[in-house]
Amino acid sequence: MAETDAGKVKGKEKGSGKRRVLLIGAVAALLLAVVAAVFLNTQNSSFYGFTGKICNCRQAEQQKYIGMVEDCCCDYETVNQLNTEVLHPLLLDLVKTPFYRYFKVKLWCDCPFWPDDGMCRLRDCSVCECPESEFPEPFKKPLSQYNPVCQEGKPQAAVDRTVDTRAFNGWTVTDNPWTSEDETNNDEMTYVNLRLNPERYTGYIGPSARRIWDAIYSENCPKYASEESCQEEKILYKLVSGLHSSISVHIAADYLLDEATNLWGQNLTLLYDRVLRYPDRVRNLYFTFLFVLRAVTKAENYLGEAEYETGNVIEDLKTKSLVKQLVSDPKTKAACPLPFDEAKLWKGQRGPELKQQIQKQFRNISAIMDCVGCEKCRLWGKLQILGLGTALKILFTVNGEDNLRHSLELQRNEVIALMNLLNRLSESVKLVHDMSPEAERMAGRQASAENSLWKRAVTSLLAQIKGQLNVQ
Repeated sequence: MAETDAGKVKGKEKGSGKRRVLLIGAVAALLLAVVAAVFLNTQNSSFYGFTGKICNCRQAEQQKYIGMVEDCCCDYETVNQLNTEVLHPLLLDLVKTPFYRYFKVKLWCDCPFWPDDGMCRLRDCSVCECPESEFPEPFKKPLSQYNPVCQEGKPQAAVDRTVDTRAFNGWTVTDNPWTSEDETNNDEMTYVNLRLNPERYTGYIGPSARRIWDAIYSENCPKYASEESCQEEKILYKLVSGLHSSISVHIAADYLLDEATNLWGQNLTLLYDRVLRYPDRVRNLYFTFLFVLRAVTKAENYLGEAEYETGNVIEDLKTKSLVKQLVSDPKTKAACPLPFDEAKLWKGQRGPELKQQIQKQFRNISAIMDCVGCEKCRLWGKLQILGLGTALKILFTVNGEDNLRHSLELQRNEVIALMNLLNRLSESVKLVHDMSPEAERMAGRQASAENSLWKRAVTSLLAQIKGQLNVQ
């Protein structure tokens, strides 16, 4: 009898042990599922390329964009209104003119920082031989070095080199202390029609693209603790972050939705995941826009008197008129007379040394553009970095408004890059303003659906656990 009772006790203990094992296993499975979901969500959010956490210069996040744009002299509402009513329409017309439509760029470059893995060495690269008759005479010599489809296996990443053969009058060739000297080397540079090569999705993603942004942020970010970072270092970070946000906005706004049918359109989910869910990225976009706008308006006399000659008299007169309207618009001067105050920088004993240090950092960022594996991305990267370097040159190379007209010298290419950059930023600000409500609603609906799915999954799992505990 005693042995029988002991057997029953042991049987109960075994059953209880089994139930405990099942319970522990079920709970562990639930925890693993939660961890996996968090991890995947984190991975998706970092598709932006680089989170910026290596820098100790990110500001506290806020959910609404009201009041003054940080470090600027204009508020968000005024910026949106001026951009919609004045700046964006003017810039859109300006960049279509012959003078601003063609950009001279060196696209065949060796990466100075790591072994070249661009061009035809990228995965799924196919060889394409293009007939010489397709290109103007200046492009025939480098044709043998170039394959337009060898960009991450994506034809949409190749640059369309169709340009007219009209000669351009040259401008002053001067050095820019903020950018790589490569941009003044005319021997291997060629004209590209920007209208035939819009900034859009190219399929350039993955480790190669992430390495570019990692290198840019690592080069640019202050190497000090947050409390020791000076204003100038924080501003340079914000400029790069704002440019990064703008590029992401254009990728999301002109995205290849269906490769099989070549369907292009807006990718609101991507816009939210890359930009809108991070308020600091939106703020930095507005900051960069106002910074570049300040450079353009500061150079009002220089740009207003410049010669915009391409051989098309009517178009050239239109270009000059549009530039004058842009740099001296009365609404802009009244509502936002000083978009950014550069006079507060480079003060104190450390000013000159700090200026040289940040110039060196930005030149390295300029040189990193030669490492971009996608040719069309390299084109727009070089143009916008040169434009940003030109804005820095205008604001910080010449001291005082009075001396600017006489001492400022710009290359033709720098002016083209500057105005096209301002147009890109203006377009991004407008897209963010117009597309944010729907993108955020869509993100909210997706989050609600995911939460509902998780609730059902957890409820089902708990029911299974309860059922297993009730066995025997």
